[in-house]
Order: sequence, then C-alpha cells, then structure tokens
Amino acid sequence: MSRSALIENVTAMLADAGFTVSDRCVIRPKSFDVAARRGDDLVFVKILANVDGLDAPTGAEMRRLGHYLHGTPLVIGLRTRDQELEPGVVYFRHGVPVISPDTALDLFLEGVPPLVYAAPGGLYVNIDGDVLADEREERGWSLGRLATELGVSRRTVSKYEDGMNASIDVAVKLEEVFGDDLTSPVDVIDGADEVRDADPTPEDPEADPADQPIVTVLTRAGFDVHPTVRAPFKAVGEDTNRPEGLLTGHSSLTDAAVKRASIMGSLGRVTRTRAVYFVDESSKQSIDGTAIIERDELESIDDPEEFRDLLQERGDDAETEA
Repeated sequence: MSRSALIENVTAMLADAGFTVSDRCVIRPKSFDVAARRGDDLVFVKILANVDGLDAPTGAEMRRLGHYLHGTPLVIGLRTRDQELEPGVVYFRHGVPVISPDTALDLFLEGVPPLVYAAPGGLYVNIDGDVLADEREERGWSLGRLATELGVSRRTVSKYEDGMNASIDVAVKLEEVFGDDLTSPVDVIDGADEVRDADPTPEDPEADPADQPIVTVLTRAGFDVHPTVRAPFKAVGEDTNRPEGLLTGHSSLTDAAVKRASIMGSLGRVTRTRAVYFVDESSKQSIDGTAIIERDELESIDDPEEFRDLLQERGDDAETEA
C-alpha cells in the first residue's frame, strides 16, 4: 500500500469514528500529517508505512506540540524493519506511541483499547495490582504460594501488586490461575504515560534570528512563544492571560504561503487555537480563518488587547479577500 493510500485510509477511519480531521499537512518538513479531534480528545497523527522513519527530532517536536496544544502525538504505521506491527500492541519511537491501522480501528471505531505494549525484552501488559492482591487474599494464598504458581520470586509478585507490569507469559499464567483477566488497557490517548519510558517534554529549539522581532511583539502581547522546526507553522503561542493558543507563521504572501495559511486555519479549528500569518504586504485580511496581519501593523501595536481584538476580528472573517 502506498503512503498516500495509507493516509487516506487512516483519515477516513478517523472521520468514521467521529473525529473532525484537519486538512492534510502537505508542506515539508512536517512533523505530523493530520490533527484530529473528538470531544476533548486531540491527536497529532504521523502516518508511516515504516515507523522507523520517525526520527528523534520529529518525535521531539510531536511531543512538544502535544504538550503545548493539549493533545496526544501518535504514529500509525504498518511495519518496523521487515516485521509487521502486531495488532493490539502499542510500540514507542522516541517517546511517541505507535500503533497499527488495525489497532487504531479497534481503539477509535470499536472502542476496544490495546492491552499489550512493546518494550525492551518483549511484550508486556498492565497488571491491576489491587485486583491481583484481592484475588490472592480471597484464596488465602501467601505471596510465596502465588510466586510458586507463577514460577517467579516472592519479591516479583509483591512488585506486581505494587503496580509493576508483567510479561505476556506471566499474564497468561495469572489468567489460568485465577480464571479472570487481571490486565488493564494501555491508555493511548493520554500518550500511554503509564507504560512508556520517556524523558520530560523536550526543550524548545532556538528561535530563528529572523523570527525574533515577531517573537518579541507576541511576548509583549502576553504570549509564551514556542518555536517549531517541522510543523506547518512557525511557532505555538500560549496565551498567559486566556486559555487560548496561537499558531503563527510569517513570510511574503506567496502561493506557498497561502497554502500554509490555509492549512493553519484548518489546524486552528481542530486544535481550538487561533492562527495568524504575518506578511510584509497584503490586500487580504484572512485566509480560510487564518488572520493576515502586516508586519508594520504588528509593530505599531502597543496594547496587547488591541492585538487580540485584531486577531479575533480577522480570524473570525473566514472569507478570503480578492
């Protein structure tokens, strides 16, 4: 299957599952292909045939975007090296959860979350330690008795009851011993934080010197500005006074810039942020919901509220002027 066909299939599946899906991010470089929202659940999805194509800088940026825009970075792919991704298993690349299209379909369309995750050494499951302890105590078994049944140490059983996860083999033995499934699902939407081994949110890259004047003005207007290097926007702004984000871009208003501004408008609607594109000169005031502001206008604004009002006025005018 070609990557384009794979992207079409995945976006169609997300739409069928009730997600609002953004326009595809077709401008390179790009850290994700689409953003999708269902209720409060927001995902930034990278779709790859071979998930090893996700490199460390892209993974770091996806995680930053997930943090600043309150969403989950996610890779949906077919294989790793020469091996197909197993259905029902969550993998990780550079701290980003990775699942197959079948796993995504089960999760998003059927409401069946995965139970297994891959980590160094094999496949593992979440054990509900409280349920395990209750089951053991109901039988009147000691830690040693259960350890003997499972073929592990007493200390290991104690760790399972304290929340340590177990291998597939141990999970099967537990089910055979107690006749119940003691596993709990892997929470992909929350980034599978309970099982992934990831560092804190990666630090922001340095702002391009050419972006610094705009960063300065946005900071003065009350935004914490986080530069990007692979997204279809130049930066994410976190409003320090309101629960509203900002996607920004800037360049001359070329055909490529119009396309980028249109994508930003679509992403803004899905991520519930405002989008603004700064240009040297333009007769347009908005492009598909992205506010267009000339640099001279921006630099002449001293009042943060004046900037917010201008942003809202132009962003709410979704018509592209001739």
